[in-house]
Amino acid sequence: MRVIVPFAPGGPNDVFARLLAQKLSEEFAKQFYVENLPGAGSTIGTAQAARAPPDGYTILVTSDAYVINPALYAKIPYDPHKDFEPITLAVSLPQVLAVNSLVPARSIAELVTLVRANPGKYVYASPGTGTQPHLVGEQFRISLHLDLVHIPFSGGAPAAAAVIAGHTPIYIGSPIPVVQQAKNGKLVALAVAGRRRASALPDVPTMAEAGYPDIEGEAWIGMFVPGGAPQEIIAALNRAGNGIIAVPDIKERLETLGYLTVGSTSQEFAERIKTDLETWSRVIKGAGITPQ
Repeated sequence: MRVIVPFAPGGPNDVFARLLAQKLSEEFAKQFYVENLPGAGSTIGTAQAARAPPDGYTILVTSDAYVINPALYAKIPYDPHKDFEPITLAVSLPQVLAVNSLVPARSIAELVTLVRANPGKYVYASPGTGTQPHLVGEQFRISLHLDLVHIPFSGGAPAAAAVIAGHTPIYIGSPIPVVQQAKNGKLVALAVAGRRRASALPDVPTMAEAGYPDIEGEAWIGMFVPGGAPQEIIAALNRAGNGIIAVPDIKERLETLGYLTVGSTSQEFAERIKTDLETWSRVIKGAGITPQ
């Protein structure tokens, strides 16, 4: 039983997939193994999963790159509408907007006022072009008509490090690098761009709570099988996947990594995919984002 992860080993998708594979092996008394097929923004591995037989022996575990790539790239080697059956949106990761502690803003409203009063001065760091944090930043910039420049880094850790050092004033990305630095007073988390507060930052409001409901972005990890898989396979994997993330110690472990457990139905996941495809296509085209 193959679990394809279209990202390199060691990242959030890989960590989740390995935990899932171990528990699925126990659940079905069959060996599930993770195969990492990174490259081209996850499209290489995703395309290979799409070509697998729809017999339940191949599962794709991937991120919201699934809904971002169709708008980011001129052509991708899979059809997000037809080539897969969604199983479950397993976990989400709300993006955090934080600033260096020397930035004179302690709320999103104060930051907006500051940026507007200093055109051309402020930039924000993200884990890279076309990532969910970058798209949240462009949502923020475009919807509020801000003169704000994007600085892409090679990942969340270097982006956060640049803000901690004061080289870049604003960070948008995973809450994981923010938690300890907020406790140390080096970063100030202003808002979470998710539907729920981050469990690791319980006192930080959502963008909606801060008065900006149109700015929302959550990275997610979900399970898929190739299109045409029988409904009984979809239902069995949905029950198993959702049951695994609901186990208290697994849920606690995931939340310490900054994730929120979700566990959707396959239909709810399909509806989320449709909405996200439309949302991020609009943001990417409106901001003129292209791969780098």
